Order: sequence, then C-alpha cells, then structure tokens
Amino acid sequence: MRLAQEMVKEVKLGVDRLEPVDGFGQSNRTAGFVFRPTCVQEIRDIFALAQEEGRAVTLRGAGRSYGDANTGAEAIVIDIQRMNRILSWDCESGVIDCEAGVTIEDLWRYCLEDGYWPPVVTGTMYPTLGGALGVNVHGKNNYCKGTLGEHVLEMDVLFADGTLTTVGPGDELFYQVISTAGQLGVIVRVKLQMHHVHSGNLSVYAESARSWNEQIALFERFEHDADYMVSWVDCFGRGVESGRGLFHAAWYLERDDHQSLIASNQDLPSLILGFFPKSLVWKVLKLFCHRVGMRLINWAKYRSGCLLGNRKHHVQSLVAFSFLLDYVPDWRKAYAPGGFIQYQSFVPKEHAAQVFDAQVRLQQEYGLESYLGVLKRHRPDKFLFSHAVDGYSLALDFKVTEKNRDKLWEMAHRMNDLVLGAGGKFYFAKDSTLRPEDAEKYLGESLSTFRLLKQKYDPDGLLSSDLAKRLKLHR
Repeated sequence: MRLAQEMVKEVKLGVDRLEPVDGFGQSNRTAGFVFRPTCVQEIRDIFALAQEEGRAVTLRGAGRSYGDANTGAEAIVIDIQRMNRILSWDCESGVIDCEAGVTIEDLWRYCLEDGYWPPVVTGTMYPTLGGALGVNVHGKNNYCKGTLGEHVLEMDVLFADGTLTTVGPGDELFYQVISTAGQLGVIVRVKLQMHHVHSGNLSVYAESARSWNEQIALFERFEHDADYMVSWVDCFGRGVESGRGLFHAAWYLERDDHQSLIASNQDLPSLILGFFPKSLVWKVLKLFCHRVGMRLINWAKYRSGCLLGNRKHHVQSLVAFSFLLDYVPDWRKAYAPGGFIQYQSFVPKEHAAQVFDAQVRLQQEYGLESYLGVLKRHRPDKFLFSHAVDGYSLALDFKVTEKNRDKLWEMAHRMNDLVLGAGGKFYFAKDSTLRPEDAEKYLGESLSTFRLLKQKYDPDGLLSSDLAKRLKLHR
C-alpha cells in the first residue's frame, strides 16, 4: 500500500490534480485537490502534505451535505469513502464496529438479515458514517430517538497533529467533535448500537392536514406512540389552506417476518407501474421543474392524499419508507443547470406554526415557492453545534437559477431573521445561505467554546471548508 506522501512525490498539486467538488444541491460548484485514503496513516501523510503546501484540508464523506459543508475551493479534500471496512459485528448485541467510510446502506444490508436496522437514518442511504456524524444527522424519529450521535458507543478521531484518540459518551470531546462539521478532527472509526427489528416492514398511517394547526395537532397526537413521523407540506397553499399537506406516522411490525429481512427483498423497484424505467423519471420531472409545473404537482399530491388512503394504514418496507430521496435515480438533474438549495430551520414548538406560516407567505410574496416542503418533530441534544430544539423543522427545496439567485438569498436572509427571532436554529448539512452574524446568534456560547477547541486541537487552522470560511467559524 503506497502512502499519500509517496504518491505526491510523483504527482504534485498542479492544476491537473484538481477535481470538481460540489454539494448535493449542485449549486456551489468548486474544485479541490482530492485524496482518497484507505487507512489512518495515509490521512496523517495528507495532513503533512497540506502543511508543506500551505493548503487547508476539507473533510468529505459521500458529498451528501446540500451546501458547502464538504467543499473547499482549491483545498486538499479528503474523501473517506475507501475507508469502508466492517471491523466486527455482534448479532447478539447489535453492536457494529466499522470504519467511517461505511455508508448507511452498508449498515442495513450487512445487519438486516440478523434483525437489525440503523437507529437513525437520513432520507438517503448513501451518506458515510463519518460525514453523517460530522453534521450529526437526524431522521424521521428524532423526537423519540434523537440524532445519530446518540447511538455511538465509541469512535476514533484523528487530529491535525496526527494524534489518534478514542472517545465515547463519557467524554466531552465526543460531543464536541460530533456536530462540528469536520472542523476539529477526522472521525475514522465508529462503534454503533444498531436497532433490533422483527420485520423489514412498517405499518404506515396517512392523514391529510388542511393547515399548520392540523399538521401540529397530528404530530402531537402520535408523538408518544409512533416510531416515525413526517409530513409533506404544499408550499403553494394559501390563506386558510396554508400549511396543508400529508402526514405519515409509522410503527415497527412486531411479528417475525424473515423474508422481509432479506436485503434483496428491500431493493427499490427499477420500474414505475411495472413498465416505465425510473432512470428516465428525472427527465419527466424536468418538464415540470418550474413554478407553474410544481404548483400543479403539489396540488395533485395534496388532492390525491385527501382521497386515496386517507386515515388508513398500509404496509411499507423500511427502505421504501426511509429513503424517499433514493426512489428516483438522478432526480437532482431536474434542477440543472443551476441546482437547488435546501433551507431547513428548527423552531421551538410554541412558535413553529407561526414562523413556518410566515416563511411560506414570504416565499409566495417573492414568487419563489419551495417545490418540496417536509415537516418533522425534534427534541434537544447536548452536542456542541446542535441544530435540534424541542419543536419542529421545515425543510424547503428551492431551485437556483442565474436570474433568481440574488433574490433567493435575500429571501433566505429574511427567513433567517424570522427563525432567529423565535429562538430557532439551523443545520450545517443543509445550509447555503446563513450569514456570519446568523451563526453567531444561534450558536452563542457554543461558538466561543468551539473556537477555544480549535486553538487546542487545530491551532494552525488546517481543517477548514467553504462553509467555515463563509460563516467565519474560526475567526
């Protein structure tokens, strides 16, 4: 195995070494000097190279953060996806030990047949554990199971000086490295407690909601009972129908169902209606990827939700329910050429309906309605850059064009002010539009603590990113 230093003797950091690097939303394209290490020593060598060349290092998992948390313009980019070995698996306790490049998909495929599912999953199965813990991802069960970091038993962290340290929930450093977007150290190994399940299927309940108040009432009705909750929101709804959408709650099935636990039986279908290739769906979506088209699609989805399956249960696989973003391959291409941003804000429960209603009205005022709105319930946690509150989040997808970009950012800043005024928070995995003063206000003392930690563990400021620079996290 050749080390990074040995490779660089032959391949210097010239222009030919640069590779395109962008966020999942593809609205912030840049380029970096990408390295793909396979072991801890190679990362140490890359750090040494960065010091020698006077370049920053940006950490990157699978590139699933929407904005610029994992991009670094002309930085040395460490892509950890080749560090993807399962080190040990205990099917009795459900504890898995693996390298940080292992993905959520790797986890469920490896463990499901033994009756285990990841305790927290995102809307896509492709993020790596290292990247997911860097921003401390949440899922549709955040209100009852918390963030992914709450299920980690221990992890190895490599710091900029080459020191490798093992930390766990009994260490303050554990809560400081998780959530700080790869700015303190590289997570290289993770020991995780998986969740025991008897079936690969869920019982899913659907109910249409006509307003923000009805949405919140449905979450309150099921939050002490359901294993998962999520709601789609039509951001084109106006007046008394503002906040209308379709709520889902889901429960694990308790009966033993071995066939549904076989990984191949969880695979998403490649065809729609049994004949139309899903690989072509993005081309159809692109025809509707404008304000008029999306207004029509949102209206049709809401009306069909009111008529079909409303207030009824149905059975759905864990994969189909959990990974909606993976259902249509290459769907992001529908937003080309400018890509899109996802704007997600977290607001305490007593102000959530009011703030989200104001956000949607603001979008309608600007003529920049979100093409997709997703509402979730949350609980607080103790991680340093926690985004969660005892309340709700609303995630919004906005198409970016050359013509609307400045207007979109102006609108986002006004939405930021609404959130901050209500004591809300934001999420680095989704952010593209926060200003330095916004980060200062919502992070508060946590940001001061982070800057002291940065001086201790990375005094030369080796670890950075476009997001860290934009928000002036390091000062």
